[in-house]
Amino acid sequence: MTSKTVKAIPDGMHSLTPYLTCAGAADAIEFYKKAFGAVEVSSMPNAQGKVLNAQVRIGDSLLMLMDEFPEFGGLGPKALKGSPVTIHLQVEDVDAVVKQAVAAGAKITMPIKDEFWGDRFAMLEDPFSHKWSVATHIRDVSPEEMKAQARKAMAG
Repeated sequence: MTSKTVKAIPDGMHSLTPYLTCAGAADAIEFYKKAFGAVEVSSMPNAQGKVLNAQVRIGDSLLMLMDEFPEFGGLGPKALKGSPVTIHLQVEDVDAVVKQAVAAGAKITMPIKDEFWGDRFAMLEDPFSHKWSVATHIRDVSPEEMKAQARKAMAG
């Protein structure tokens, strides 16, 4: 009898994967395709057509999502009136990605700016009330310089 080795972490998965609850997961999938170039990997609807589980790939990472299921405590940020979570997206060209995301329906909450930690950085809110930070690394900063710049930035 032959035994097959099963990988504890399947190919394509990372140790940590964001899992979003969205009011309208199918619409969210389409938005992520337009905004961030996501590729739909899988989607499993229930008998009523609500998404139980879906996976999209953005860059080299998976993003999992599902529809809201209030009867099981599954609520998205719209129903909760916000979220303390921000999803960070590291990209080759932050200006192009932010422009593309805004054209797809995202709202800029922090304009693109060269930041003291070495990234060109912006923050967005998607149409499903999830917060995103988007960045392109533009220069290396030593830990000492970063601490000094952070103190300066926080002082006003």
